[in-house]
Amino acid sequence: MLLNLPLIIETRRNHALEHATLHVLARTHKISMAGHSNPTGFFLLGDLQLEEIANASIEALTRLRAGESRLAVHEGCGTNMATTALLSATLAWAPLRGAQSTRWRLFLIPLAVVFAAFGYWLSKPLGPWLQEYITTEADMGNMQITDIRFVRKGVHRIITK
Repeated sequence: MLLNLPLIIETRRNHALEHATLHVLARTHKISMAGHSNPTGFFLLGDLQLEEIANASIEALTRLRAGESRLAVHEGCGTNMATTALLSATLAWAPLRGAQSTRWRLFLIPLAVVFAAFGYWLSKPLGPWLQEYITTEADMGNMQITDIRFVRKGVHRIITK
């Protein structure tokens, strides 16, 4: 399956570990944090210390391995944002695309707004579903954290293998 190809599965596992690490850190830190995953690890953005990131990422990996797969899904994930934007915009565009005249477009704007609202409503369960089954993989396999590096103020790199 495409989702299990080497670079893709590694990115999905790192994405799950990124989310789990953010969940662990959020218990004690009420600051703005973000992350970005790739096949070799992930970046963590936020005013955090290297030691607390190390502890949180190790705990996150341990908890994912113990079966806490819900940690792989995060409400602040870009998957949720992209799903909401794309679904709402596409559904709003649908009733307007066939209108030939400006007059008809004006008449159809309220319908487009209703379609957009429906897209927004539909995206709320769809975004987390996409995370759970497509953009993350909670089964860590034999993945290991090999290094955690300070990149610059507010940016750390977690490297996995």
